[in-house]
Amino acid sequence: MSAASSSDFRYETGPARVPWAAVGESYNAEDLVSVVKFLAQKNDDEYDSALQGVEEAIRRLAAHSRPPGKLSLGENVAALEQKASSYLGVSDSAFVTNATAGFEIAYKYANLSAGDEVICPSITFIATIAYPLSVGARVVFADVDERTINIDPRDVERKITRRTKVIVPVHIGGRPADMDLIMEIARARDVLVLEDAAHAFGAVYKGRKAGTIGHFGSFSFHEVKNVTSFGEGGILTSSLPFAAQMKKARFLGLDMSRKIPNWLYDVVALPGKRRPFAAGNSSSTEIQAVGLLRQMDRIDAIIAERRGNAEYLNGRFAANPSIITPLPDSADVTSTHHLYLLQIDPAKAGGDIQALKAKLTARGITNIPHFAPLYKFDLLKSLGYDAARIARTCPVAEEVFNRRFTHLPLYGLDQDQLSYMADGVLDSVAELSAGK
Repeated sequence: MSAASSSDFRYETGPARVPWAAVGESYNAEDLVSVVKFLAQKNDDEYDSALQGVEEAIRRLAAHSRPPGKLSLGENVAALEQKASSYLGVSDSAFVTNATAGFEIAYKYANLSAGDEVICPSITFIATIAYPLSVGARVVFADVDERTINIDPRDVERKITRRTKVIVPVHIGGRPADMDLIMEIARARDVLVLEDAAHAFGAVYKGRKAGTIGHFGSFSFHEVKNVTSFGEGGILTSSLPFAAQMKKARFLGLDMSRKIPNWLYDVVALPGKRRPFAAGNSSSTEIQAVGLLRQMDRIDAIIAERRGNAEYLNGRFAANPSIITPLPDSADVTSTHHLYLLQIDPAKAGGDIQALKAKLTARGITNIPHFAPLYKFDLLKSLGYDAARIARTCPVAEEVFNRRFTHLPLYGLDQDQLSYMADGVLDSVAELSAGK
């Protein structure tokens, strides 16, 4: 890829008598062996002999190969973006370092600054609000829907003010939030909607992919997600004309299509909602793109397998009145089934979720309530947020987190493990009901 065709110059000068390569120190055969050993780690006694054969093959291959000319923002990143855009049904997308970097670009477009307000669900990951907190914006915590743990649009409507600049619905566990109501509220107030679609790559809401309905959507490919780009990575989309600027926003506003006198490029200001802004750097690598391109080939099959596991658990729990199963997929809404939302009715179960979690843990069943209400963290308290006051405005979040819900794993499990997990939940609930 030449400098003229790339959004990332990195001194890829092309053929020359004295060239300037983009890659300062290329990876050699020994480096590649180390990567193979990391990605395929020892599991049995046959490993060492098999590895020796691989090492010899890699060294032979190295004698007949050359290293890549680009390690970041090259042809594989471009291919991934094209594939992701097609899958999501959008005109363009930008591959960034992680979903958090995508959020930052969207917040910058909103010209978010001190004194502005952002409404987000009280239950989400801290990444959702990291940028607003860093610039002194005020985060307003909306209560959650008791059935899905997603943001409650009715509470958004109660808490929106003239200072609100962004609403951030989060698709917890991969099930889309109620986007129709969110968009209706946002349009009435001319407020930007940023979908935190970290869990929702492949989810569908009324015929459209989650993350493509709001003004921005940011997806995560962190190592725990349904598909990953070697541990980190994100995709940013936008339904605004700004979509054409996302790649510049990803890499410091460099514009290779224009130059200042005697230099390789220009650095441009990015058009925000009301005023320009300066871009940051969230460049992504070619090897991340290679990894995600391969896993994207399996995304629909991965989601289908998770859906099957979720349906199995729903079927096992359906007859127990103490257990509240997650909403199933429908013609209008399909989840990525990134997480399985397990809830109980404390009155019927004879105990709350904390007691059930302890019983599950004792049985070796991992369960994690994604996530704690954000206002409980020291960071928020140190920034002046009154946790007790906010808790009173989010009664559902308090109830479901403390007494009703946790999440179960849905992947990497064989049928015996799924059966054991279902038995463990049912037995644990039975023990609670019996007062044990």
